[in-house]
Amino acid sequence: MEAVHVPYQVHPHSLAAAAKDRKPQFHELPDPDIHIVTSGGLRIPAHSTILASVSAVLENIIDQPRKHRSSEKVIPILGVPCEAVVSFVQFLYTSRCPEEYLRKYGIHLLALSHVYLVPHLKQRCSKQLARQLTIDSVVDILQLARMCDAPDLSLSCMKMVSSHFKAVEKTEGWKFLQEHDPWLELQILQFMDESELRKKRCRRQRKEQRLYLQLSDAMECLEHICKEGCTEVGPHDVEPTKKPCSKFSTCRGVQLLIKHFATCRNRVQEGGSCWRCKRMWQLLRLHASICDQSDSCKVPLCRQFKVRMQQEKRKHDAMWKLLVNKVVSAKTISSLSLPKRKADADADAIRTFGLQTTC
Repeated sequence: MEAVHVPYQVHPHSLAAAAKDRKPQFHELPDPDIHIVTSGGLRIPAHSTILASVSAVLENIIDQPRKHRSSEKVIPILGVPCEAVVSFVQFLYTSRCPEEYLRKYGIHLLALSHVYLVPHLKQRCSKQLARQLTIDSVVDILQLARMCDAPDLSLSCMKMVSSHFKAVEKTEGWKFLQEHDPWLELQILQFMDESELRKKRCRRQRKEQRLYLQLSDAMECLEHICKEGCTEVGPHDVEPTKKPCSKFSTCRGVQLLIKHFATCRNRVQEGGSCWRCKRMWQLLRLHASICDQSDSCKVPLCRQFKVRMQQEKRKHDAMWKLLVNKVVSAKTISSLSLPKRKADADADAIRTFGLQTTC
């Protein structure tokens, strides 16, 4: 028989006392009426009522008829270390498991919690094993997680394999996987491809969102310049303020565009040869598409563009509407994080304006 040290806090007699404190329905417990036998021959006395109340699998085992009525009730739990079985029984009694045992026997406890349908222990083991993942063990843990139906742990393993694939493919676990489970290898490679595609899609979406946000800021700066003026450009009847606005880095670019547009000879039509004037025409049209104050708006050509857009139905009108919606959405989203963006913009404006005034 294997010599196993069972500490007092996990001994069945003290577990029964703990169960009385944790679960009032077990306040009056009889003497142990069943034994759990481990691979090493350790016999752990237990109470069938507690085991059956926690695990439906153990309840079915306990309810199975015995060959002889006088025979002793025994539940064999084999194939795992005796200490892991003791920790498992402790959890059945107290719903607790020391971190030391989770770190040391997490793999075995995960298997036991899956076989005997103890979801709370399974969740704790999954989290602990996810924290302990290493390059050498991740493939083995992934296979175990799939066999034990632990999706959170499987995802953690997949992410680690994807992030450190060059190192993982050199391990013995990966070589074994290639030889004995090519289907799982294919799934891992597919996950890596999908993960890379998601990253590219997210980068593209972030880039597009930044573009729409810049256009939204340009619309605000255009209105601000035409109403109040800013540093160098403003309405003919208003003296522009010399103090930079909160979005001066964008506002400065719009001012330069307006100054060029006012003097360029190719601005007569949108199809002119000057790309700067084309950009200005697009900003004016975009403003007119968003503006809801055409009667009182001080942005040049706002009303004219609105009338023109109502009269004309362009082939790319749907694409233009999509752009307008994206810019409006970006403005709404940016307003949710306005305090932080305002602080960053103020700091950027001060730095930019300070550099320009010293040059």
